[in-house]
Amino acid sequence: MSITSELIEFCHKVYEKGYVAAYDGNLSVRLDSERILITRSGICKGNVTEDDLVEIDYEGNVLNGSGKASTESKIHLLAYKNRKEINAVVHCHPIHATAFASLGEGFTQPIFPEVILSLGKVPLCKYATPSTDQLPNSMRPHIDYAWAMLLENHGAVSFGKNIKGAYFRMEKLEHAAQILFVARSIGRERKIPLLKLKELYDIAESTYGIKIDKKSRMDF
Repeated sequence: MSITSELIEFCHKVYEKGYVAAYDGNLSVRLDSERILITRSGICKGNVTEDDLVEIDYEGNVLNGSGKASTESKIHLLAYKNRKEINAVVHCHPIHATAFASLGEGFTQPIFPEVILSLGKVPLCKYATPSTDQLPNSMRPHIDYAWAMLLENHGAVSFGKNIKGAYFRMEKLEHAAQILFVARSIGRERKIPLLKLKELYDIAESTYGIKIDKKSRMDF
């Protein structure tokens, strides 16, 4: 499957999952050192076709395609300029994750082993006006380590080495938020003890080859 076809597939998935509504959200992939493929502005992600994708350069200028690039392209450009290993970006408004973002709460506590291993620390980026330089600037303190971020009163963004990886991080984030929501409705979540957390990090590295950066560790 081509990069273009994959991007279209995951545009449809985020809409089907309810991670976006109407014209919300934007997805992109890195094509090479000069070009990025991104969804155009004002399109429902459930209806995206090849004609709804535009190529832009690393300054946000449209190189190919019709229509304007997403107004949130600055989020994507920040990621690609600062992390060579990031080749795809997904920005959505999943209900439960966005609810936590609206409460001013990131996912920085060790609750779920699978979240620790697949996402690491998910920081909260302070509220910034969408489509302005304020938004990527709010992400800047965390861009060197985070694979997912919550945007206060706005939504979430996830990164991947490919579009599938970026999408599944978004799915994992929303799933964790749903579980946490249910847990709090019947009681209060418990943190993984520090000793067990360190044990988890050791297993992650020795068994799965996952070395978790110190900045993204959920040590408390």
